Amino acid sequence: MGFNPEGGTLNFNFSSYDSHSDLHEYLRIVKGVERAKDSFFFRAESFYNVASNIEEMDREPLPVAKVIDSFGGKSLHEQSHGESFFAAFTERFRGQGLYILDEPEAALSPLRQLSMLARINELVQQGSQLIISTHSPIVMAYPDSKIVELSESGMTELSLENTGHYKMMKQFFDDRERLLVHLFKE
Repeated sequence: MGFNPEGGTLNFNFSSYDSHSDLHEYLRIVKGVERAKDSFFFRAESFYNVASNIEEMDREPLPVAKVIDSFGGKSLHEQSHGESFFAAFTERFRGQGLYILDEPEAALSPLRQLSMLARINELVQQGSQLIISTHSPIVMAYPDSKIVELSESGMTELSLENTGHYKMMKQFFDDRERLLVHLFKE
């Protein structure tokens, strides 16, 4: 899609370390007649690098607004990990966009994940499309989402309740003591 492998908008062009997978070589993108007015690739593991790149870009005196202004105006490095993630979702994502999120829940508490669901809903209502890679049953619980499991045998569409992550969390909460006994068995 033309995004920087470490994340950001289509205008981000930096590289800290080439650690991205070759998954993109196996996907076929189908574009419709409507074009996204906004776009962002959010990659949890390299968001720190995006924040650092923003700091570097904003050191240059330019006659336009600073890049950090589109993230709420406060340095992403001066916020907690979760706050900086959430600033991207709430401040930078403007709607009518394509947002690709790779493990956005990584720095978010369960309460913040629920807040993220509310933000996802706002973005969807504003005509956005989101593609999210997640391990979080909370994020997967977004109503009417299409859940696709990628495995060595291919792609399978599943309901939330049939995902391994949901089953494991349900098992943990339904019978935590039994699970812990097996886990800590000597």
